[in-house]
Amino acid sequence: MDIQTLLDTPPWEWPEDAGKIIRDKLMDSKADPEDRLAAAEMAGEIVVMNDELADLLLSIVSSNTEPERLRAKAVISLGPSLDQADCDQFDSPEDSTISPAMFQKINDSLHQLYLNASLPKEVRRRTLEASVRSPQDWHKDAIRAAYSSPDPEWVLTAVFAMGHIRGFGAQILESLENEDPDIHYEAVHAAGNWELDAAWDHVVDLLQDPETSKPLLLAAIDAAGSIRPKEAGVFLVDLADSGDEEIAQAADEAMMMAQGAEGLDDEDQEDDDDDEEEDDEEDGDEAEEGEEDWIN
Repeated sequence: MDIQTLLDTPPWEWPEDAGKIIRDKLMDSKADPEDRLAAAEMAGEIVVMNDELADLLLSIVSSNTEPERLRAKAVISLGPSLDQADCDQFDSPEDSTISPAMFQKINDSLHQLYLNASLPKEVRRRTLEASVRSPQDWHKDAIRAAYSSPDPEWVLTAVFAMGHIRGFGAQILESLENEDPDIHYEAVHAAGNWELDAAWDHVVDLLQDPETSKPLLLAAIDAAGSIRPKEAGVFLVDLADSGDEEIAQAADEAMMMAQGAEGLDDEDQEDDDDDEEEDDEEDGDEAEEGEEDWIN
């Protein structure tokens, strides 16, 4: 199987030697540039990622002799494994794609790469975007600097990063009004990720506006189910009947997730009510005992 065949095959159907095919193509500097780009993208798939492949991607990103597009694609492909490792914290080492040592190496390397102001802009931007999948102390300052840049591409990177790093609610809300469609999209995604209630009216407007672009509509569908799950269904039910299969599926999934969240809220409320009843009973028992002691 070659790179192009892998590209046309779902990752879960890849053969056991898929990782080797991808690694060999990345290591072949004389291979077709487009094939190497495809290999760099596929290297980010969890089913093939391991320490060896992660180290190869790091070496490509760090190399001044590699093409800029390949370096940018390689660093973005480190993101999914960073995200998985950060979420799992290696609770089940056998399920981790990379080792704790490699996880630390990637975090440290991306920080140092980002600090290199001479790095090509595209590579440096993608470095920040990949690194925020595993939040670090330096990220907030980096995001603030990017957001204050007069360069809209850096602002786009900043708003994307805000979807992964807490503490930027005001900037996300501000970016919802940005005329750049890519920045607007990332702001909607970030608002949904952090369940920003102040973004609700804006999200509803997008759901109801027939002129909303498909990518933005999909982001708004996801955001609606996260921000106000109990109210989202009213605005999503018609979209679930959309003639566009992708939109209909997204609306269905958002409603199911919203119903699940609502059920969890109800369970939490029942637990709270039960706790209050138990506290009341204990208080009543203590009062009776105190009354008996006083009488005796």
